[in-house]
Amino acid sequence: MAHWYDHTSIYQLYPKSFADTNGDGIGDLRGIKEHITYLKNLGIDTIWLNPIYQSPQVDNGYDVADYQQIDPIFGTLTDFKDLIAAVHEQGLHLIMDLVLNHTSDQHPWFKQALADPHSHYRDFYLWQTTHDGQVPNNWQSFFGGSVWEPDPHEDKTFYFHLFDRHMPDLN
Repeated sequence: MAHWYDHTSIYQLYPKSFADTNGDGIGDLRGIKEHITYLKNLGIDTIWLNPIYQSPQVDNGYDVADYQQIDPIFGTLTDFKDLIAAVHEQGLHLIMDLVLNHTSDQHPWFKQALADPHSHYRDFYLWQTTHDGQVPNNWQSFFGGSVWEPDPHEDKTFYFHLFDRHMPDLN
């Protein structure tokens, strides 16, 4: 049995540079909504939307601080709901880019994990304590430097980040 996604044409959309409706130089959800007919006329069936979740924007939204909030630079939750309605009115699908391997260091889970080594959120991330206070190994981050960042509150303990140090990996 064929599903809609078996034969769809997908357009990946980077919101920051797509269409700015409020003049701040950053694309936003209302700008995307205003161009839904244009996108449909390109012959696409599905929009793949890069991250729009609340983020300090260390890595263009891939450093999510709150998965349940829209980053204000893109608009509001109402703007997002309006976008979904407009996409569906045109018979299109919307795929959200969902970051599952790490969060921002500003995410409440990580803040709690740093603040309290006995917090259950500590297990949400990858930590390593060494006997000599040296990084556990020589692995390198995709962004350069070690994948290990010192825990500012725990001597000889490090958290793992495959990307930027502000993006700790989830366990």
